[in-house]
Amino acid sequence: MNETPPVAIELTKLNVPHQIFNHSGTIKSLDQAAAERGQVPDQVVRSILFRTSENNFVMVLVTGPLQISWQKLRAYLGQSRLTLATEEEVLLITGYRVGAVSPYGLPRPVRILADKNVFAHSQISIGSGQRGTAIILNSGDLLSSLENIEIATFVDHQ
Repeated sequence: MNETPPVAIELTKLNVPHQIFNHSGTIKSLDQAAAERGQVPDQVVRSILFRTSENNFVMVLVTGPLQISWQKLRAYLGQSRLTLATEEEVLLITGYRVGAVSPYGLPRPVRILADKNVFAHSQISIGSGQRGTAIILNSGDLLSSLENIEIATFVDHQ
């Protein structure tokens, strides 16, 4: 049952140092997930997929409890309209289920944006591709290992 998460496999291929963290039970909140990992909620990076048009998607990385400003995201993308991807679209586009999404190991290229707060802490955690398991890594390694990542402010409160 303890098979290597797909994101850990990708990070190993990229020579990115990381640690696999397996939660002992069901995660019910962001605070719980962070505490079990020995982190604060701002160190937990969520990967959120948006549809900008039919068959066109963008992934936004944001930390902890921060909420993405739709206005800022639309302005950055030059889009008047966008929607959250459905659970089915998330699985189809990322290969991962909601709750385990990561910017690594995607089956097809997806534009990746990161809120600048993702890099506020030296250590962060991201989805592993498997629910109940996280990947802990340095934020600098995330930045250097993702090609063409775009950094801006996508939240209202810093």
